[in-house]
Amino acid sequence: MAKGYWVSVYRTISDPDKLAAYDELARPAVQAGGGRVLSRGERVVGYDAGIAERTILIEFDSFEQAVAARESEAYQKALVALGDGVERDFRVIEGLD
Repeated sequence: MAKGYWVSVYRTISDPDKLAAYDELARPAVQAGGGRVLSRGERVVGYDAGIAERTILIEFDSFEQAVAARESEAYQKALVALGDGVERDFRVIEGLD
């Protein structure tokens, strides 16, 4: 079964306090959903049209598990806390077998 991944690339962070509140709620929601953080860093080099800003990569055992974690009640609460504190590109993608 192919794994699932969350890929989140932050374009701008306008409210670090909202981001911190989101992180506090998102971390346990991701863990409860079976997610494992592979990369969570500020050290990014952007090429082509890439943005050199905070990028997060989270792995799940399946694509379906990744989607379910994103739609979970716990993660939705984290999104409410985040509000308009950031602008980001968030995707759920299927890995290769």
